[in-house]
Amino acid sequence: MTSVTKPSQKPNNPNFSSGPCSKRPGFTLDALKDAPLGRSHRAKIGKDKLAETITRTKEILGLPEDYRLGIVPASDTGAVEMALWSLLGARGIDMFQWESFGKGWVGDVKNQLKLDDVREFVADYGQLPDFSQADFSRDVVFTWNGTTSGVCVPNGYWISDTREGLTICDATSAVFAMDIPWNKIDVLTYSWQKVMGGEGAHGVLVLSPRAVERLESYTPAWPMPKIFRMTKAGKLIEGIFEGATINTPSMLCVEDALDGLRWAETIGGLEGLKKRSQANLAVLEDWIAGQNDFAFLADNKAIRSNTSVCLLITSDWFKVLSEEDKTKVSKKLVALLDQEGAAYDIGSYRDAPAGLRIWCGATVEADDLKLLTPWLDWALDQVKADYC
Repeated sequence: MTSVTKPSQKPNNPNFSSGPCSKRPGFTLDALKDAPLGRSHRAKIGKDKLAETITRTKEILGLPEDYRLGIVPASDTGAVEMALWSLLGARGIDMFQWESFGKGWVGDVKNQLKLDDVREFVADYGQLPDFSQADFSRDVVFTWNGTTSGVCVPNGYWISDTREGLTICDATSAVFAMDIPWNKIDVLTYSWQKVMGGEGAHGVLVLSPRAVERLESYTPAWPMPKIFRMTKAGKLIEGIFEGATINTPSMLCVEDALDGLRWAETIGGLEGLKKRSQANLAVLEDWIAGQNDFAFLADNKAIRSNTSVCLLITSDWFKVLSEEDKTKVSKKLVALLDQEGAAYDIGSYRDAPAGLRIWCGATVEADDLKLLTPWLDWALDQVKADYC
């Protein structure tokens, strides 16, 4: 028999997906009315929109003046693959992974590029590997935030200022929500569809001068797909980082990205975005502290993500279930919340421990998270009735 009263009020915006993420507060399609639809992205109007997106992004992120930022195909995946295929192979590689996407990059480097001098450092979900083992005479590849584990790198102190190799960072669920020490990063990738709630299909690639030097001085041993090529005759194709994209972008998506950037500027830029994400995480931390049925997958607060927040179910009755039944309980809980219109898309990633994943990036409202938590309590109590 259930004992938790069904909440009377639902979140105003129940979109808590970790990608594509919720649109900014107040978003309507009217925000996209200035998109130059039916026009070429190579026309002046298209180039100007793309260049404005690049300029506004660099200003909000506080990129060093000599860093390049380009819009590339295929979301964050495309940006990461572009970097791996174009830059790796000149040195040995240290790869750090503690969740599914980082594991995927390791697989690509070993199985697709077939590089042999690869050291892999692994940690379980909820933990970080030992970064002190990094050898900065080699290239170092890592994610800043484990989207599927809720674990983030707390700082860049472990990265050498006198490194010989490159640091290559997948920061798709971290950038715009966490501090990125740009002097420690040579290559960084992300997609619009994460923290800024943009539309999919486009990635962003950031390069330091050291990365550009590698591109201009090193030619990989393998054939390079056209959409990955960033150099011509041994020189960087600067147009990529000025708005001349490699393939045809969606100008509707570009307009949407611009709308998100303009909104960010109205709330205080990067500091405002980080503040909102931290406030959202604090809502869940306060709720977790007052009950025993849920806990953070990232038990260590210092490495806990403030965007992709992953939760475990810790009820006594749940702990004794088989792994198969734990997965069933989690899926039933998620389905019930979806059916009620209280929360959409908050199931844990398929390779992660059974539980929940709630997006807390800047486009989510803290008040909606406050309204969500009693629904989590109620839904778990409903599902419990099938097992107790």
